[in-house]
Amino acid sequence: MSVTGQYATLLSRGLSGVQAPEVQIEVHATNGLPSLSIVGLPEASVKESKDRVRSAVMSAGFQLPPKRMTINLAPADIPKQGGRYDLPIALGILVATGQLIPVRDLNRIEWFGEVGLNGALRPVPGILPAVMQAAQAGRTVVVPMANLAEASLVKGAQVFGAENLLSVARYLVDETATLVEPEAVAFTGASYAEDMADIRGQQQAKRLLEVCASGGHSLLMVGPPGSGKSMLASRLVTLLPDLPLEHAIEVASVHSVAGKEVAVERFQQRQLVQPHHTATAAAMVGGGSGSNPKPGAVSLAHRSILFLDELPEFNRTVLEALREPLETGHVEIARVNQQVTYPARVQLVCAMNPTPSGFFPDDALGRCSDTPEQISRYRQKISGPLLDRIDCHLEVPPVDFEALSGKPEAGAETSAQIRARVEQCQALQYDRQGCLNTALTSKQLESLVVLDSDSKQLLEQAMNRLGLSARGYHRILRVARTLADMIGQEAVQTAQLAEAISYRSMDKTQ
Repeated sequence: MSVTGQYATLLSRGLSGVQAPEVQIEVHATNGLPSLSIVGLPEASVKESKDRVRSAVMSAGFQLPPKRMTINLAPADIPKQGGRYDLPIALGILVATGQLIPVRDLNRIEWFGEVGLNGALRPVPGILPAVMQAAQAGRTVVVPMANLAEASLVKGAQVFGAENLLSVARYLVDETATLVEPEAVAFTGASYAEDMADIRGQQQAKRLLEVCASGGHSLLMVGPPGSGKSMLASRLVTLLPDLPLEHAIEVASVHSVAGKEVAVERFQQRQLVQPHHTATAAAMVGGGSGSNPKPGAVSLAHRSILFLDELPEFNRTVLEALREPLETGHVEIARVNQQVTYPARVQLVCAMNPTPSGFFPDDALGRCSDTPEQISRYRQKISGPLLDRIDCHLEVPPVDFEALSGKPEAGAETSAQIRARVEQCQALQYDRQGCLNTALTSKQLESLVVLDSDSKQLLEQAMNRLGLSARGYHRILRVARTLADMIGQEAVQTAQLAEAISYRSMDKTQ
């Protein structure tokens, strides 16, 4: 910070997607008609800061001298929003008017926090990416107490928490004054209320869930109401290994920007994000009002599972908006002033009924009264290009009475047991190619999936019968590679290829 009479500069950071560009808060106080103006492309919430700061300064026992004060948020071409600049604005006013004489090097400190009218500091969104970039710049960070646990996730960052404006002012002028340091919080490990052992019957579905978990593959389940599709989807997340620290920080940053609470003890745990079928395109892929668009469901499910129940009930425009993120692994949202990018590497799981009535056309009880034309229109709500991007399709039959009413299956595997195998299979893939099989490129597939003549013939017949695209062809090979990895087999053989082809049942209905 530089201080020359009636001028002061403090440091903070804004938000641009999951990036946090540096913002300088410049305060200039001169004689003249008393006023307080904020410039530097502030939005309404930032302009209102002057009223919050005025009350907070006086509540903390300071004065607001009758001077002409100009506050510039630089650089001026980056839109500013939210109350995150309240604290540095208030401190800048107190320094520029001579009420605070700093004894600390403010070029080494960044400040964040919204101030209440009584001087209390309130939490602000997007703290995690701001602390990450402040730590890279070698600076100390002061945040509201409610943000302290989240900020402590950044290893190597020097972070302090404060309750109110007065405690921060004391820290600024007294070298012996201290703020609250974060407590060490250890990750307790994933903890799920659901478990695979809860599922009765559905052996094929449970087998495919392990396949999808092992290779990161997407899944579409088709079955009548009550067959267990939602229950199966909620158990898939329990089969996934805990997130590595680097990936967990990525996910937590997205949730921080969205204003979601980051559970420190479980921030490495996978999540199941399930938007309602009435969700808009902005809610699904991101957007909304303001200069910094919010991340959507596909980004909140980054490195985890995005579950779309009742798939045909979603607006077709919303579903089509997912096609590009599913392919690229990120979302780009353009605004007049800027363009933001959010990560969106998700494992997509979908569920739907086979017909409008909810039952299979060949239902033994004759409960399906839909005509072939009605069934065709219903299934055509899911576009071919979107269906082509889903690795595995599975028909989920109703659970029979014996499985439901009988005793729990003897020796039914728990999620923890299956997860141990999934971890081993994923470790093999990362060691071999640096990614899961679902992310293999066509060039990598050429070297990792070498088919013999019988397998080539089988795959050719499947492509001709199902009318598979090049994308569908590659997805079959990726699933077959996962099936081979699950049994520790180096080469993909006809048995794995045939099983992978069997998981493309919806292709023949298009």
